[in-house]
Amino acid sequence: CFECCIKCLGGIPYASLIATILLYAGVALFCGCGHEALSGTVNILQTYFEMTRAAGDVIDVFTMIDIFKYVIYGVAAAFFVYGILLMVEGFFTTGAIKDLYGDFKITTCGRCVSAWFIMLTYIFMLAWLGVTAFTSLPVYMYFNLWTICRNTTLVDGTNLCLDLRQYGIVTIGEEKKVCTTSESFIKMCDSNELNMTFHLFIVALAGAGAAVIAMVHYLMVLSANWAYVKDACRMQKYEDIKSKEEQELHDIHSTRSKERLNAYT
Repeated sequence: CFECCIKCLGGIPYASLIATILLYAGVALFCGCGHEALSGTVNILQTYFEMTRAAGDVIDVFTMIDIFKYVIYGVAAAFFVYGILLMVEGFFTTGAIKDLYGDFKITTCGRCVSAWFIMLTYIFMLAWLGVTAFTSLPVYMYFNLWTICRNTTLVDGTNLCLDLRQYGIVTIGEEKKVCTTSESFIKMCDSNELNMTFHLFIVALAGAGAAVIAMVHYLMVLSANWAYVKDACRMQKYEDIKSKEEQELHDIHSTRSKERLNAYT
């Protein structure tokens, strides 16, 4: 039982396991906190900025937020499956290396699958870099809003305004702004909703960054595994050729021995 456990533990791809855990943690933080932060943003816009959903099929900020929520659902499901696939690839690659002289055979298809995962992971890494840059935008906007709230408590008599048009949330012709002298702005700064939404976006940004690190980790693991499998494949070909030559030499020696025996007879 002890030997069996040691053998099983030796076949676990620990590098892929660490990358998978980091990927799942980053995607969970990004999707969960991002979804709740978007919901909090909708409440803030409707409560304190007095914005309403546009009637009909007009694409407004609320429609975009709903689209982002559906994108989050897809990202969570897609990378859950992708993490499992990369983990399975790590198990098979580890088995291919450790069982090189056993019954397991390294095929050309396996090497092509590893190369395909490297290319796909590289594309996903670039995509997560874009997601990280995009997630930093709401963090920047909420940081400005949080700074305005903090400055109003430190300096009395200041009249600062936040206009949503400068962030592209509303059109130029639609004026949606709140100033520090208004009652709605004071209520917004005193509420926990603003602080919670701001910190949720920060955690979502950290989750996106963790996903980028996981993709980089996967790239290193997949590249190393592909190099090991390629090296092992060459070794396997060498062993096959060597075994074939030894078999031919043995056949030649057997044939000559038979010919000598027949001649003697």
